[in-house]
Amino acid sequence: MTPAEPHPEPAQDGPAECPLGLGVVGAGGFGTFVGDAAAQLPDLRVVAVTDEDPARAERLAVSTGAAVAADLTTLLADPAVQAVVIATPPSTHAALAVSALNAGRHVFSEKPMALSLEDTRRVSTAARTSGCAYVVDHVIRYNPIIVAVQRLRDEGLVGQLQRFSFENDAADEFLPAEHWFWDPELSGGILLEHGVHFFDVAAALADAPAAEVQTMGYRRADGRVDTVVATVRHSNGVLATHAHGFSHASRAERQLMRLDCGLTQLRIHGWIPLLAEIDGWVDDQAAQEYERLPARLHQLLDVPGGRLQGTETVTVRVQRDAAEAATHSRDQDFRAPHRVTATIDLGGPAAHLRVYSESVRAALSDLATCARTGGQPRAGVEAGAAAVRVAVAGTRALETGTTVQVRV
Repeated sequence: MTPAEPHPEPAQDGPAECPLGLGVVGAGGFGTFVGDAAAQLPDLRVVAVTDEDPARAERLAVSTGAAVAADLTTLLADPAVQAVVIATPPSTHAALAVSALNAGRHVFSEKPMALSLEDTRRVSTAARTSGCAYVVDHVIRYNPIIVAVQRLRDEGLVGQLQRFSFENDAADEFLPAEHWFWDPELSGGILLEHGVHFFDVAAALADAPAAEVQTMGYRRADGRVDTVVATVRHSNGVLATHAHGFSHASRAERQLMRLDCGLTQLRIHGWIPLLAEIDGWVDDQAAQEYERLPARLHQLLDVPGGRLQGTETVTVRVQRDAAEAATHSRDQDFRAPHRVTATIDLGGPAAHLRVYSESVRAALSDLATCARTGGQPRAGVEAGAAAVRVAVAGTRALETGTTVQVRV
């Protein structure tokens, strides 16, 4: 798909009660998924669809009640299109985003934001000069468990992150050798195509950017790299390990995120987080705060634009005076006699698709809100660019066998 020249007259958003008109570029699986999510939001409406495959564009247009646009130029010329959804392979994201932003359209882009530092700068510049909202699909930022963990951190109930690890035993069962996923020119490789999600989450939970990366990987006889392990040092000293292996049968997929917060650890299950297990030692006040968490379920899990099913649970058990009160770590003294175990459960594996859909819905709602208010999205340009910078450095570290600094 060829990016269009900047549109001479940017489209303007209508009043808050008018839905924001979406033009979807790419009518494959993710484009269809986004179209379905947008259809459930009163402040968004899919008005146009374009795809290199006209039949695919027609199917999505029919299902969303939208028009088919012959190409990107036609789509951007439609005044009803106020925002553009980019749902195409990674190598196209940056150029499409720049074209849409220069045409005065807000942008919701599938991750990654771009495949190079130069292209992240181009997108960032276009977003800044256009004044348009830009949201990248770092969907985990909109997950209720991750939002809840950030709230608990900010309230001092889990402590500051010391070490982050994520293990992703992902499937290659439906990724044939000719799939664009395996072509670094199209996907950027595993760290750019998929790892950006977790580089972003680690930075959000560490509350600090990445500073340097070391990477090792496994290369098949045909040259395909299917497993990578990257160790990242963040600017505040947090160490993060990211392991991604696209080498499993679908039935053997496993994902686990572990957060070491000193006196507290969290184990979060699913690449779309579905279950969090908390195990920690706390003082009297924190014990009382934990006991109040089940009554705070809706406030704890609230993500604007996302909906809870009503079956989510927060359970807490406090073992009072389970150990001596005084304890010590990292040159600090603590009083933590009470052991707390808690779970945040969004519904288990059966809830995966629903939680994923609601997180995408929340990201789209964030776009619509920021388009109208000029606010900063939860997963905006800075988050997108920062994750790409880590992925680019990690890919370079894999190629060179050296520690690579994360460039700003």
